[in-house]
Amino acid sequence: MSAVNRDARVGIVILAAGEGKRMGSTIPKVMQTLRGKPLVEYVVQAAEGSALGGKPVVVVGARNTAVQDYLRERAEYAVQTEQLGTGHAVATTENQLTGKADQLVVLYGDMPFITSDSIIRLVAEHRQQNNTVTFMTINVPDFSGGRQYFYDFSRVVRDAAGKIVKDVQRKDASPAELKIRELNTCYFCFRANWLWDNLRMLQNNNAQREYYLTDLINLAIHAGERVGTLAVPELEAVGVNTPEHLEWAQSLSDIPAQ
Repeated sequence: MSAVNRDARVGIVILAAGEGKRMGSTIPKVMQTLRGKPLVEYVVQAAEGSALGGKPVVVVGARNTAVQDYLRERAEYAVQTEQLGTGHAVATTENQLTGKADQLVVLYGDMPFITSDSIIRLVAEHRQQNNTVTFMTINVPDFSGGRQYFYDFSRVVRDAAGKIVKDVQRKDASPAELKIRELNTCYFCFRANWLWDNLRMLQNNNAQREYYLTDLINLAIHAGERVGTLAVPELEAVGVNTPEHLEWAQSLSDIPAQ
């Protein structure tokens, strides 16, 4: 997909600051290779192919420049000096993106199967529904085999009319909620001005003492904001956090063409 008629009012952020400790490696997690290419390469290709925004802003760690050395001028960079969670990571991009984008898309450098088409559809759905927050979901039939990876994803709880009631983390879900098969991939599109205001509202009262981007969903719901979803193929939700995840990703069907 060629990057033509680029929409400059969309910003794309790619979170890539993970140090790769669970991978047992000293290189950043997103620089692990999948079929000969770093994981982050696939995500940047998807962002470029969407023709949305200018260069993606890649959030990197402070201890290693491997991502910058690889991507060079294809991206802009924000440095997350401490690993304080996804909400904190996105907040590091505010100075670069505030006033420049009306919508902000958040992607992940360790989730290589995202496609340009899904990014385009996410922004289109967000705009058409006039949402404050729109996020991608997957629907899985079960958690067997490789799908056991998805068991830790948060559940999307809806009322009888289909309206989103809340996003519930697996560890906080009731037995009934754990049976829900609509899962949050954590790919987001936010109304930018709302995002910058409400990132400051996040709390880190959790075991990891981190600020989670997913908490913005319930914050938006409780404030009466419009929150919507876009269903995508489950392949696009596959991420790599451990050597086992990477092995599973290697075994999956071809990475979608950009």
